[in-house]
Amino acid sequence: MKKIEFLKPLLLPTLLFMAQLAYAQDYIIKSLEDSPRHHEWVKVKYGEREVDCFLVYPEVSEKATAVVVIHENRGLNDWARSMADQIAAAGYIAIAPDLLSGAGPDGGNTSSFENSDAARTAIYALDPEQVTNDLDEVFDYVGKLPAANGKVAVMGFCWGGSQCFRFATNNEKAEASFVFYGTGPKNQEEIEKIKAPVYGFYGGNDNRVNATIPDSEKMMEKADKVYEPIIYQGAGHGFMRAGQEPDATEANKKARDEAYERLKKLLEGM
Repeated sequence: MKKIEFLKPLLLPTLLFMAQLAYAQDYIIKSLEDSPRHHEWVKVKYGEREVDCFLVYPEVSEKATAVVVIHENRGLNDWARSMADQIAAAGYIAIAPDLLSGAGPDGGNTSSFENSDAARTAIYALDPEQVTNDLDEVFDYVGKLPAANGKVAVMGFCWGGSQCFRFATNNEKAEASFVFYGTGPKNQEEIEKIKAPVYGFYGGNDNRVNATIPDSEKMMEKADKVYEPIIYQGAGHGFMRAGQEPDATEANKKARDEAYERLKKLLEGM
């Protein structure tokens, strides 16, 4: 009994954190389950490869612009799927590819990993060329859907934000790139290949990423490219995810709301 009493102060914070985490996850899953929009899983196939994708259609009467949603370094988890649903809620076809397709245990995808740490490790082991090819194929697939108008934009978060910026150097057909707290390419030659405008969304308390913004600005300006970064003061890295959690800080929630409104206005203007 004394041993249990001794452990209580140590166990209580852990149990509280687990309860909060479970509540946050339930909140996200409930938002997906309650969504009135059409969700489906599709496989984008090319060569011998298959990429699992979460596809969401908006409730609109006309053909819609499509958006490729690139997940964080945790893989295509419930939050990434909920973000795709929120993009569709704004009136756009959203497709979120699982770039860990085939990389999980027994050839599985994100859901096959034991935890997010294992998924994160696998993310950084991906072949960059495969990531580019996956995104290219998903980009072409969603743009050719009968419900699509042929316009396709790309957005990404964290690792996905960096991949979004990088993808802009590899695909000339994108209407725009929306980079959420991701770093930019370091090579001027790569920057020169960018055709579409790049819009950046960054948290003020994220200097690891923000310290790279001046170099991106200089290279984009030198190449005469459009790059418009905005820093949301007080917000941390991952504020789009953290800002919608039930226990979100005021700064993260404010940044998320403002960033989402900015995103919608930019999409409307395409």
